[in-house]
This record gives sequence, structure tokens and C-alpha cells, in this order.
Amino acid sequence: MLAESLALTAALFIIGVMGVLIHRNAIIIFMCVELMLTAVNLTFVAFSRFYGTAGQVFVVFVMTVSAAEAAVGLAIIISIFRHRQTVNLKDINLLRG
Repeated sequence: MLAESLALTAALFIIGVMGVLIHRNAIIIFMCVELMLTAVNLTFVAFSRFYGTAGQVFVVFVMTVSAAEAAVGLAIIISIFRHRQTVNLKDINLLRG
């Protein structure tokens, strides 16, 4: 059971990493980072089933950080979209006026 859970989390994490590396749209990259955090949460839950409930405590902390990151990240993306009219990272250069 643990091996199957870890294989699933590894697949989810790899999909997230590939999404971050391949795509240039800020929203898609943001969703891929959230997918990677979900994979980490699933790993903690899988290990907590066999090694105690400490993993579930970490899941609560990761979910809290993930929610804060989602709020701040979406606010930054909306602000950049209002200023530049695009969320494509290739077209965004905030250092150039």
C-alpha cells in the first residue's frame, strides 16, 4: 500500500515539475506548484498511516502555507495582468520600464 501511494505521489510531483519547467503561463505554473504541494501532502499522509500521526500535523501546516501562497500568488498575478495585460512570463519583464 505504501509503495503504491509513493508511486502516485512521485507521478504527481513529476507532472508538477514538468509543468513548471515547460510552460510559460504564470497561472499554469502556479497550478503546477500547487500540484507539487498536493503530492507532498499525500506523501505525508501515506507515511503517517505507517509511522504515526505526525505526518498529518505536517499536512495541516503545508495546507496553511499553501493557502497563504495561493492568496498572495494570485494577487501578484492579477496585479501583473492589470499592469502588463499578459500572464505569459516570456512577455513580462518587471525590471524594464
